[in-house]
Amino acid sequence: MCGIAGILDSTAKCPPQSDELTAMQRTMRHRGPDGDGQWISPQRNIGLAHLRLAIVDLSAKAAQPMTDGRDKVWITFNGEIYNHTFLRKLLEKAGRVFATDHSDTEVLIHGYLEWGIDGLLQRLEGMYSFAIWDCKFKKLVLARDRIGIKPLYFTKTDGRFVFASEIKAILADPNIERDIDPQALNHFLSFMIAPAPLTMFKGIFKLPAAHIMEVSEDGEMSFRRYWDAVPGQGTDPSKISHLSESELETFYTRGIRTHLEKAIGKRMMSDVPIGVFLSGGIDSSANVALMSQMMNRPVDTFTVGFKDHKHLNELDYANRIAKEFKTNHHEILIDETDMIGYVDDLIYSQDEPIADWVCIPLYFVSKLAKDCGVTVVQVGEGSDEQFCGYDSYMTYLKLHRRFWDNYIKFPSILRKMIGFIAEKLAVLTPRFDKIAEVLSRAGKNQELFWSGANAFWNVHKRRTLKSTLGTSNLCELEQAGLDISDLNNADSGAIISSYLKSFDKKHPGQDQLTRMAYSEFRLRLPELLLMRVDKIGMSTSIEARVPFLDHKLVEFTMDIPMKWKIKGGETKYLLKKALKDLLPEDILYRKKMGFAAPMAEWLRGELGHRAEACVLTSPLLDRGFLNRGNISKQFRDHIEGRRDNSLHLWTLYNLTAWYEKWITKS
Repeated sequence: MCGIAGILDSTAKCPPQSDELTAMQRTMRHRGPDGDGQWISPQRNIGLAHLRLAIVDLSAKAAQPMTDGRDKVWITFNGEIYNHTFLRKLLEKAGRVFATDHSDTEVLIHGYLEWGIDGLLQRLEGMYSFAIWDCKFKKLVLARDRIGIKPLYFTKTDGRFVFASEIKAILADPNIERDIDPQALNHFLSFMIAPAPLTMFKGIFKLPAAHIMEVSEDGEMSFRRYWDAVPGQGTDPSKISHLSESELETFYTRGIRTHLEKAIGKRMMSDVPIGVFLSGGIDSSANVALMSQMMNRPVDTFTVGFKDHKHLNELDYANRIAKEFKTNHHEILIDETDMIGYVDDLIYSQDEPIADWVCIPLYFVSKLAKDCGVTVVQVGEGSDEQFCGYDSYMTYLKLHRRFWDNYIKFPSILRKMIGFIAEKLAVLTPRFDKIAEVLSRAGKNQELFWSGANAFWNVHKRRTLKSTLGTSNLCELEQAGLDISDLNNADSGAIISSYLKSFDKKHPGQDQLTRMAYSEFRLRLPELLLMRVDKIGMSTSIEARVPFLDHKLVEFTMDIPMKWKIKGGETKYLLKKALKDLLPEDILYRKKMGFAAPMAEWLRGELGHRAEACVLTSPLLDRGFLNRGNISKQFRDHIEGRRDNSLHLWTLYNLTAWYEKWITKS
């Protein structure tokens, strides 16, 4: 796990300089405290930089940027390739000669030369973002892993293409303008993050998951998607068409268990200590249980809890698993004072606002692991999205079955009229919010389910946003082949509808849970959940690995129908069956709590007053984007206990604190 950066000059007027690359590296030292390197081409048109967190092949020969030895290609790489040993053997049989002992970076180099970028990516199992300068074809080739576990940001301005693992590295160049992207702000309020390729910074973009980007020496860009989380990739229908119901259940449960065991086993690849973030829920407990079978020493486990709001703690469950599997267990307890002391660092580490308060306990448990000498951890992200682990998913599915599926068949003009009336009623009182939002989405032929993390609905935005925000400049990206999926539509629901319209066309007749999972793989998982893990974990120089998001497991689960994932109304039905001989029954079937923080309570104390002052005095409000009066009322209602507005207030606090840090003070 590392930090990467680079500059490509297509003008021959402003070649990359070593001090520029050094400035970019300096901003990301946390991503690579174990070493750094640079390379600038003899033609002075391309410069690559690297920061190293040494995990696999700790030798100096594995340092980056790395070349093939003949200067055909140069690479800077962030991530891990879990099947690099297997690929190395294939490449050696093809005649490729390696200089390192077991560097996965060198496998990327020879794989690119042997198979090309498409052939290489189809063979990779891992998490990665990397950039390859092809000296023969004079082009820069960039890629982000299938799921979007590792980030990659870029901008193109004044004939220069600049990329990095973090936005702050791009902003090391004082000539790059800092301003807010108004459409990103709009969608951030809905999704708690800006959807790719947008970032909150105007003119700075992120490469979407599972994409290849090529930039020619004259600066021309092209994009293409090389994978998608869709049905039809995991199971051959002929293998299951003849199975009885009981045989089919066995097929699915065995498949899940086998894929999960392989996924966790792959992620044990490390030359440094490895551990697990343990909540005591199914996902983290499965990581612990399976890892304990694969290790010849106790698993290091790490848990975070709260001193001031113990009702949210899962410490007893975590300790139950720690004792069951004899782990080397560590705990840390935090409170509001700890949180307040961390806020400034949080805003810096996030780069762009990520309005998920899980970032707070995630930081403290990551720091705990690092302080205990562990550099790599396994985490449970992605399980709930694949196996229907959220109560909110069940609520949406019930609403679909009991109302939406029939109502959506009403004449569109009638639904539109009812939705319009409902919106007007919702302006009068928040009591009508839920009903109005559902009817409004139906009236606009949108999806009912937008995301598992939907902060501001449209009825809320109408009160909070003061004016139309404008559009983002995405023309060049779209012309280069990137799907911008209605990102310039002021209604954020159009983005989700765009994802699923394309999905339904290519994969008609899929059940609602599969459609929901697909939309999560397009937005919430890569840009919110995985970015909080990457940004916060790496801020403490911790690498997090996500076995539940092994792409082969994802392909397998996307072929499992909804009726099996929630059989008998039981969330995670198949996963629980797959783990029944591994985990205690009271862990498998306990009520899900979720990894959270007591933000509602904290925002009624000192934090709430600090947040209120930050938001209401923000220069961002003076730009006419946000309704100061409505926001002030939301703070008063929350602090005085009339309503729980914590999600909205934390989202706005993230936004305005980010604006002050990165825009106002720039």
